[in-house]
Amino acid sequence: MAIVEHTLPPQTLAAPLHRHSHEDEISYVLEGEMTVLADEELTTVQAGESVVKGRGVWHTFWNAGDEPLQFLEIIAPGEFSEYFEEVARLGPPDPTDEEWVSQFLAIGERYGFEADLESVPALLEKHDLQM
Repeated sequence: MAIVEHTLPPQTLAAPLHRHSHEDEISYVLEGEMTVLADEELTTVQAGESVVKGRGVWHTFWNAGDEPLQFLEIIAPGEFSEYFEEVARLGPPDPTDEEWVSQFLAIGERYGFEADLESVPALLEKHDLQM
């Protein structure tokens, strides 16, 4: 198991629609609110609440609010926590950069993480978000 603390700026999409083949995630919101899309169902999670994003379930999440979102990601099993470090070394997300996309997908493949990068433009537009 691993616990990772994340902060997400206002009106920001955290990730493309994705699923994990090895991990379950529990997000516990410390400050702000998190909007989660899982299996085509939207849920809003307030500070002090949690949400489970189970393995194999297509999901994503974002901060639709005007304040930063701070949350804990509880990951079981915990090896996936190293994924965040590897992706951070790639620099800011740039889906227009073929090299960045190639490296991002390769990292995901090593962790059993499948991402639908084509979901990003529609999510950004529909929910008035930035990446």
